[in-house]
Amino acid sequence: MGRHSLPDQYGAGGSDPRVRARRRTVAVAAVLVLIVAGGAAAAVRSGLLSFGSSCQDDAVRLKLAASPDLAPALRAAAARARSADITSDGQCVAVAVTARESYEVADTLMAGRSPDAQVWVPDSDVWVQRVTANRAATQVTAAGNVASTPVGVAVVPASAKSLGWPDRTYSWIELAGATLRDDTLRLGAADPARSATGLLALTQLSTAAAGLKDGDTQAAAMMKTLSQRTSDTDGQVLGTLPRDSSGTEQGNPRRNQALVLTEQSAFTHNSSADAADDLDMFYPKDGSPRLDYPYTLVDQSRLTTDQSRAAIRFMTYLRRPEQRGLLERSGFRTTGEAPKAVVARAGGSSPQPYGESAPQPATEAAVEEALGMWTITVQSARITTVVDASSSMSETVPGTGRSRMDVTKASLLQALATFTPEDEIGLWKFSTKLDGDRDYRVLVPTKRLGDRSGDGTQRDRLSAAFSGLEPVANGATGLYDTTLAAYRAATSSYAEGKFNALVVLTDGVNQDPGSISRGDLVEKLQTLSNPERPVPLIVIAVGPDADRQEAEQIARATGGSGQQVSDPAQIHSVILKAIVAAGAQGEQR
Repeated sequence: MGRHSLPDQYGAGGSDPRVRARRRTVAVAAVLVLIVAGGAAAAVRSGLLSFGSSCQDDAVRLKLAASPDLAPALRAAAARARSADITSDGQCVAVAVTARESYEVADTLMAGRSPDAQVWVPDSDVWVQRVTANRAATQVTAAGNVASTPVGVAVVPASAKSLGWPDRTYSWIELAGATLRDDTLRLGAADPARSATGLLALTQLSTAAAGLKDGDTQAAAMMKTLSQRTSDTDGQVLGTLPRDSSGTEQGNPRRNQALVLTEQSAFTHNSSADAADDLDMFYPKDGSPRLDYPYTLVDQSRLTTDQSRAAIRFMTYLRRPEQRGLLERSGFRTTGEAPKAVVARAGGSSPQPYGESAPQPATEAAVEEALGMWTITVQSARITTVVDASSSMSETVPGTGRSRMDVTKASLLQALATFTPEDEIGLWKFSTKLDGDRDYRVLVPTKRLGDRSGDGTQRDRLSAAFSGLEPVANGATGLYDTTLAAYRAATSSYAEGKFNALVVLTDGVNQDPGSISRGDLVEKLQTLSNPERPVPLIVIAVGPDADRQEAEQIARATGGSGQQVSDPAQIHSVILKAIVAAGAQGEQR
């Protein structure tokens, strides 16, 4: 059979009557393709559509530094965002997440440097407050919160049972007291100077102790005991638990049976395959403070518009239900309610008050005061206090009916109660020509508070000297010569291993015409100051007649700080705040 033949009309030389129609169809289809393609391109540019990695080549790239506990969840969320081609103003958002200790980033920012990140998510707002309070710091702008987790006390099962868990509830003071009474229940924590978890618990303890008789002494004792069992970071503190349930491990004096810990850390520990025992979680009945993971933009004025908008876009992405679910599966809370699965895995059980609202966040002053007490309690201090005794100290503090000197004495006695027997404290007073041509007099040389002299201790002598301070009739303010002499004495008697400082309180400006000039004083202080043996000068300007700018200039010459108070009753808290600032300055050197 021959080859099939086409009908004549389709044969060679024939014409197809449908060609024109087909051409019209092709032309219309081409137009539709162009319209659809153009629409799709516009949709991609607007962020409505995405195709694979079509926009990744032109992505807005952000570096995000996150607290180590949160970093894995944020890294997973960032990967999801890239896979889904999440866009901001038509450009993909590509976020690279790195784990950074919150205190390290805060130190970098407070030194005025860049942390090499456009977004910072520390574990707590306490770090943000510290940065924003420092005028010389690289500033950050809070844009919201990513998650939260409460702080409590996690205990190994045998010890938890001995404490009556879960039926018996405790306050923070009661829990700390239980560990002080029984050496078989050792309480560990991360260093409050480096850990918001440790610092918030410490603030809660200090605040509770303040309402008790001899509360300051109790707080100092608790801090001293806790300081012997601190780890540098939250990650390291879990390594202090017994590695198994053997008597050897449980009785090892280096092992802790209880830890100040977040719910999320306990969740992660209990979820790990190598956990020797699941921890049980105590939520103190006087409230569990919370880490709140603030989402902040770093040095926003230097960010491009695209970077700022992309950073906010990623934050809103984290608030989607699927990302909140990701955070909860990592042990975090994303709403005001306590997820039952998270609480149970963290070791919580009713009637522990894990579902109660967190207490009001501690004030910045309370946090700084607790950290100041920690610094001087843990490290031990050598501090000489120099008090203005000029006649102006007899003036009345408005609204109190008491003189500046009387209120100052009360505040100094309050501060004295927070120091331990190992601390070295001394007292000078100054006016003009108190000792021949000298403007100052040493009332109590700087020695250990526990040292005995005659029938009493150094603490007794100081208490009597503080109580006996009186303004000098017609006395002026011999500030410059006194400050130089006191600083020379403080640096020449530097105590290794202790926090050394000189505190000068004055309610006026220098009034000794025969003294050195301010410029000469600053120059000599700079010469005497030694970063290897730091003795920060803390100058506190008291009342409206004192010059804060002068106080700051003089103090900065030694790495210290100038402070001003309108009410001498604030002296105690200001000294503690200045000690924290001086300690942070020393760590940055």
